[in-house]
Amino acid sequence: MARHLAPPASFHGLLFSRNYPPSSPAPPPRPLILPKTLVSPAAATAAMGFLRRGRRDVASASAPASSSPETDIAPGAWGKVSAVLFDMDGVLCNSEEPSRRAGVDVFAEMGVDVTVDDFVPFMGTGEANFLGGVARVKGVKNFNPESAKKRFFEIYLDKYAKPNSGIGFPGALELIMECKNAGLKVVVASSADRVKVDANLAAAGLPVSLFNAIVSADAFENLKPAPDIFLSASKNLGVDTNECIVIEDALAGVQAAKAAEMRCIAVTTTLEEATLQQASPSFIRKNIGDISIRDILYGGSNAYNIGADEQTENAENISSLGKPSPDILNGATNAESVLVTHTPSLKDHSREG
Repeated sequence: MARHLAPPASFHGLLFSRNYPPSSPAPPPRPLILPKTLVSPAAATAAMGFLRRGRRDVASASAPASSSPETDIAPGAWGKVSAVLFDMDGVLCNSEEPSRRAGVDVFAEMGVDVTVDDFVPFMGTGEANFLGGVARVKGVKNFNPESAKKRFFEIYLDKYAKPNSGIGFPGALELIMECKNAGLKVVVASSADRVKVDANLAAAGLPVSLFNAIVSADAFENLKPAPDIFLSASKNLGVDTNECIVIEDALAGVQAAKAAEMRCIAVTTTLEEATLQQASPSFIRKNIGDISIRDILYGGSNAYNIGADEQTENAENISSLGKPSPDILNGATNAESVLVTHTPSLKDHSREG
């Protein structure tokens, strides 16, 4: 029986009551070393070797190489990692642009002329605000957000998120499996409603059973940039916030991670690097395919600079690298291992509208 995630009390005030350190300086680019195939247990020793050498270590999307990587991150600065919280739209799935096109279609049916760019300021904040924000800017009268959401989901699922349509970003499955095989918990933590999360994961060929938890917008009043979704994921996993890594593409998501006091890796799939830097993520990569397990465990290319205890602790996770379970890759679901909110159907949204 799948468990239900209850939203925590509002933490919206955290956004305005805490100060956070600036992002880490950019370490130099490094070449891709890890092959895309997962290694067997017999190759665990070789996997340890790649960690010492590095893989896809581009600290930002466009930063030039620094002259001294040893000075980039102070020893022991990264800390223990136990869970990775993946945003969905723009991180696991190349779905931000299709979402905006579906939004344009919704407003076109209302006789309102909008462009895909009109939705950019509202990305990552949930469908109600994604559509409602544009409606406010355009002065749409008598706008019904729930009715608009219902129509949005109908259009999106029909036109843009068909199963196995290739919407997933290259490298997403590989990184998820590397995290799991390193002993980390993996979570989808999205401001999208569950109906869209399920559709996108199916379209991307990412079985729900890959994840320890699916946290979606349905049960929450305060969405990103409030930290509630991330805090709920942390609580239900039994993992401290300071042991969670968030991967995000939107300003609202990075801000939510910071408000939750979690480290955040940002990707430039949706916004320019300069824009993302405004929210001070831990560091930036081009996309999920450019994020390595070393980035997750050590914070980039400077693993040799962290403390010996931390190096040993995280390296023990890597020693368990092995092949993914065929049952998981074929979509087998262990309901007890997947924490979910209420999973609405389009009929549910019809009743809401």
